[in-house]
Amino acid sequence: MAALASAFAAAGPLVQCRASQRRASSAFAAAPSSGTRCQNRCSRVSNGVVARAHAHAGAEAAGGGAATKTGGSAHGHGHGGGSRRPGENKGFVEEMRFVAMKLHTREQAPKEGERAPEPEAKPMRVWEPTKEGYLKFLVESKALYDAMEEIVAAGDSPIYAAFIDTGLERAAPLAKDIAWFAEAHGMEAPAADGPGVEYGVFLKELAANNPPEFICHFYNVYFAHSAGGRMIGRKVSEMILNGKELEFYKWERGLDESLTAVKASLNAAAETWDREEKDRCLEETSKSFTLSGKLLRLLA
Repeated sequence: MAALASAFAAAGPLVQCRASQRRASSAFAAAPSSGTRCQNRCSRVSNGVVARAHAHAGAEAAGGGAATKTGGSAHGHGHGGGSRRPGENKGFVEEMRFVAMKLHTREQAPKEGERAPEPEAKPMRVWEPTKEGYLKFLVESKALYDAMEEIVAAGDSPIYAAFIDTGLERAAPLAKDIAWFAEAHGMEAPAADGPGVEYGVFLKELAANNPPEFICHFYNVYFAHSAGGRMIGRKVSEMILNGKELEFYKWERGLDESLTAVKASLNAAAETWDREEKDRCLEETSKSFTLSGKLLRLLA
């Protein structure tokens, strides 16, 4: 159990360092949305489980943008302000990375973390993954990835076209893993009726009218899984599946190349946004932490 705990706690800083080296550019346009709705959504910040196990735990992805304080604005400058955001000169993905890092604790990200640990959070050292919990996590994850793939395919905004068939898609590999549980362990898949479905429904509503905010979730979900998600999956598998590597943690195409291309598309998208749209995207980070955290807690 200590191995799983240490993996979660140590992973956060590694993610942010590596992926800031990787990806380059593609283009599209975005539609404005209501700032008021954004402020309401962005007031919640994740608990300790979210920050450890969320999008920014692992070895290869990046998250975050401008400085965030718990429960506050994601950028700290106000909409439309003239001062530059941290990371802005390196591209918008670096801005998103910076925001996410501020949502980590000092334990998780010694140099950049600012969020105080929350006393009610369940310590990682007492997590006890089970096959039943892992299967439920996979089922709910598939519901989320199904929704995200459907969103970009539906094309409610023209910017989503750049995120179709990126090589990062996870719904099909998850279907194989769920089938494997039935074959290898005789375990019938539970109904998808939990946090993955909740997150997917939320994103479908968000994506229809708020492309910048949806892009924040797209970035956090996919980049998180490619980094910290793989570390988490490996540790859980070692504990309860005899080290079996699930399809969820494999990519048929080169992962680095896919991440590079998606990062380029994210940066190019942000070039078409005004500062208010960028800030709305950044402010959505805490909501992403919250919803992803609900999903990850199924592993505990």
